[in-house]
Amino acid sequence: MKAIVAKSGSEAQDADAFTLQEQPMPEPGAQDLLVRVLAIGMNPVDTKVRQMFENDAVLGWDAYGIVEKAGDGVTGFKAGDKVYYAGDITRPGCNSEYHLVDHRIAALAPEKLSPEDAVAMPLTSITAWEGLFDRLGFVPKAGANSGKSILIIGGAGGVGSIAIQLAQWAGLDVFATASRPETEEWCRKLGADTILNHRNNLYDELKATGTDSVDAIFCTTQMERHWAVMAECIRPQGHIVFIDDPVDPVDITIFKFKSVTISWEFMYTRSMFQTDDISAQGKLLAAVAGLLNEGTLVTTRQKTFSGLTPENIRAMHIKQESGTMIGKQVLVL
Repeated sequence: MKAIVAKSGSEAQDADAFTLQEQPMPEPGAQDLLVRVLAIGMNPVDTKVRQMFENDAVLGWDAYGIVEKAGDGVTGFKAGDKVYYAGDITRPGCNSEYHLVDHRIAALAPEKLSPEDAVAMPLTSITAWEGLFDRLGFVPKAGANSGKSILIIGGAGGVGSIAIQLAQWAGLDVFATASRPETEEWCRKLGADTILNHRNNLYDELKATGTDSVDAIFCTTQMERHWAVMAECIRPQGHIVFIDDPVDPVDITIFKFKSVTISWEFMYTRSMFQTDDISAQGKLLAAVAGLLNEGTLVTTRQKTFSGLTPENIRAMHIKQESGTMIGKQVLVL
């Protein structure tokens, strides 16, 4: 089978950063699905792995495809099923013609979406769902959190774009940050009630709306830049969840007097450590598929490439690293 291999430590612009290689067809283990990949998605994790891993690797952690074969321990799936998933960072990625995935972290793909629209959703939906409902503790039901508020920092990015939709569905009053007319429009279209400009002081922006605090903050990007101001924006006994990594140590004591709960969300935790609740990831993807089928959630696909080539993967990495992404990039094989 054909696969795109990324050179470890490379810059996306490097001529040899991505190469097309022939690799052996993988054989599924007991819990695995062998999937013929039809479409893949692009996420910040792809660029981070390329830069940080010690060895060359097949990247890609959003996939849509057709089940070719199932392992002996698989339940709930059969050959011919269309599935979508975000995979496992400890295993080869899906920038390849065929791919193995643990069936417990996969789900039947939303029937009413095209492969390119569906493949934009898994990783960011898992991160947003786990961040909102597993970490922040909101109730994952329509309207169930009425009267509560959340600030989503980085509203137009991949995770922010899903978090806005899920938070709005769950009944939260949604504040989202954006700084350009096109990103403001995108966030409003997805359901944000109020837009704050993250190029300005977020506490001043929040107060200007007539509100001086929020119940929760979902920080999807630039946590160090907004660290101190989040302590001002959060309500006493509020809750904050982060997904990005600080470059330098941060002072967590600024949240002490408000008794703020701090959480991290890393969507690979369940698969990386084979946790007892690993199947929760497949279940939430099934729930997301249902919301997509009924139109409650919409795809965040913004740009589509065609063809599994080094040139296309390179272009996707360069765009991802530009800091100007709105929604998601996908590629159809």
